[in-house]
Amino acid sequence: MPLYACDEISAVNLKTALHTAIEHLEGHDVGSPRLNAETLLMFTLGCDRAYLYAHPERELSADEAERYQSVIAERAHGKPSQYITGHQEFWGLDLIVTPAVLIPRPETEHSVELVLELVKAQSAEESLRIADIGTGSGCIALALAHELPSAQIEAADISAEALEIARLNAERLDLATRVHFRQSDLLSDFDVTEKFDFIVCNPPYVSDLKPDTVQRQVREYEPKIAVFSGASGLEIYQRLIPKARQHLKPSGWLVMEIGFSIESEVRALLSGWREIVVKPDLQGIPRVLAAANTPKK
Repeated sequence: MPLYACDEISAVNLKTALHTAIEHLEGHDVGSPRLNAETLLMFTLGCDRAYLYAHPERELSADEAERYQSVIAERAHGKPSQYITGHQEFWGLDLIVTPAVLIPRPETEHSVELVLELVKAQSAEESLRIADIGTGSGCIALALAHELPSAQIEAADISAEALEIARLNAERLDLATRVHFRQSDLLSDFDVTEKFDFIVCNPPYVSDLKPDTVQRQVREYEPKIAVFSGASGLEIYQRLIPKARQHLKPSGWLVMEIGFSIESEVRALLSGWREIVVKPDLQGIPRVLAAANTPKK
């Protein structure tokens, strides 16, 4: 059903357009319908939220109404608003996102937080070497580059398309000289002599056998290589952990996002590591796990 009748399309004001869009998204079981409707109306008009509510009677042109109807229809059918607008905020940074990269989540900011906490605890901000494995949009690498101006950061991804987006984000944020990008399947393309203070990774951890455990929009629109790991969901951890140990300095840390309910399984893969730190998300769910490299003596 169209959002607006054809003979009314040029007479729709912001208040009415927003209300109608919210109802349409609610009818299609889209989460946070008001936020989505506002975001897509701001995108359509090139304005901020304050403008929407300061000018409720401002009429949309026929072209604006048609474009807003089109993006609302895309969202109602499951396409993430971030892929519609091409943008997502992460750590206060405006990132370009496309279907070639996983949409950065607020929960992933906990990985950045934990790295910064460990850096501060060690008073080790100078000459840090950090590797972001599976960088995707570059969100973690760029957030760390923003916070740690003296750090040397390597960012790797198996996907050439994802690396194009990550490089674009680095250019837009004036961080291109601070982060070096390379194509690599985890750490396989790293020379054995390369050692890091931190290796950070937000790996795919959803089992191929349990696709229904993620939202439909994730299954249908986000890159499967960034979501699904294999039959158990632990395959990337099993490959990454031993390889990471070879590339960490003796006092280095491996920092990984973990999926819901797999903390014990990932801990078991870290047998022999010196120390394990777990950071929960705002709901108290274990979200990030860090392990110190030096084995117990």
